[in-house]
Amino acid sequence: MFLSLCETILHGRSTQSHKLLGLSQSLILRYISSSSNEHSFTVSYLKNKCGLSLESSLRASKSVHFETPEKPDCVMGVLKNHGFSKPQITRLIEKRPQVLTSDAKGIILPKLEFLISKGVSMPDLAYICSCNPSLFTLSLENQIIPSYDFLSTVLKPEEKIFRAMKRYPRLMGYNPYYILSSNINTLLDNGVAECNIASALCSLPSTFVRSPNKFKGMVEEAKDMGFNPSKPMFMVALYAMSSMSKLTWKRKIELLKKLGWSDEEILEAFRRYPTFVRVSADKIVMTTDFLVNKMGLSSSVIVKRPRLLLMSIEKKIVPRGLFALDLLSRGVIKRINLHALLGPSDHVFIEHFINRHKLEASQLLKLYHEKLDLSKNWRMDGHKLLHS
Repeated sequence: MFLSLCETILHGRSTQSHKLLGLSQSLILRYISSSSNEHSFTVSYLKNKCGLSLESSLRASKSVHFETPEKPDCVMGVLKNHGFSKPQITRLIEKRPQVLTSDAKGIILPKLEFLISKGVSMPDLAYICSCNPSLFTLSLENQIIPSYDFLSTVLKPEEKIFRAMKRYPRLMGYNPYYILSSNINTLLDNGVAECNIASALCSLPSTFVRSPNKFKGMVEEAKDMGFNPSKPMFMVALYAMSSMSKLTWKRKIELLKKLGWSDEEILEAFRRYPTFVRVSADKIVMTTDFLVNKMGLSSSVIVKRPRLLLMSIEKKIVPRGLFALDLLSRGVIKRINLHALLGPSDHVFIEHFINRHKLEASQLLKLYHEKLDLSKNWRMDGHKLLHS
């Protein structure tokens, strides 16, 4: 907060800056100097050249220090020449400011050139590296090349490697033989088809980066819950299980039980759509509250359609639900078909529920837009209700 106050005063955006805490500009400047360990040039460069905020610049200056612009300028030049946008460079430097003092031509450039030589596009390269700048700290010969070579034996054509890296930019940082190979062999030993492994590695790569012992435990758990290793859903279940800690998993189960779900219903929902457990606790409660208490549906409906919990509260569930209740009260529809209501795209929904009623279409469209406006504050109001 104090740093934000400093920035406001220094840029003259507060008309009462001379009154705030009795601070003078000279005191603020001394504070900035001391907070950055007197690395004033570093802070200035991070803020003015890299686009970091004052607060981020001060924080980053504790991890990196330079007194001349030669090295960071060289790094910035290499990044810009390889398609990195200004926001991507800012994000990269915020995550790992030490990159600015790296050897641009000896360390950074060879890694970029290697990936480009394998066919990655510059936009994809910039995205991957800005999401995971630790890629620049990995050894090209001992980590990046072996990882790429291993992935190329599983993912074909090779463009799928970059698709996997975009979905999980840290993928190249794991030991390909101890982690990836071990876990893939575990899947093969349990009857998972090679095509399902390759598909999951491309679309759900984070599933594969657990320690081999933990991964074996997850495989056994998934089998115990009734998932068939020969079916694609087995890998989706592993993905859902691997995406949270045991403690988080336990809390989600406890929450669902508080909402009235039995152990059998939780297992049934997980078998139908495993990734529903990744939804936040607040969203689960608010969606359930609306569907059950506002729309009058049974909680068993959610058990049989757990994908409902992944739908947007503001853009789909609340506006369409409120709209349907109004149509029901007006006699425009005789019952609510949940699949027809929440399943279609916006275009199909409007065609089916609005445009087909030609005489009332304009009035119904206005009503639907009113429900959309009303739903914008629904999450905020629901959050307040949950935590009041």
